[in-house]
Amino acid sequence: MTKKQLNVRVDATTAEIARARAEQEGISMNQYIEKLVQQDMGETGRSFVDAAAQFMKEYEAAFLAEFGEHEAAGQRR
Repeated sequence: MTKKQLNVRVDATTAEIARARAEQEGISMNQYIEKLVQQDMGETGRSFVDAAAQFMKEYEAAFLAEFGEHEAAGQRR
């Protein structure tokens, strides 16, 4: 995997906390930041799926009324 360099500026307290957390986990600062971004991406994906499921639950009756049961389920007559 090709790596890209990022330059990030944070306040001194944030930098100290990040360094300490990386050290506690026994990983480099780069690995720690990469891990945080990957976790954030996973949470965003879950949030999207949850929101889509809630949308479908709320509007299921409207889809069925408009398109009928077969079309709403993706089955064409």
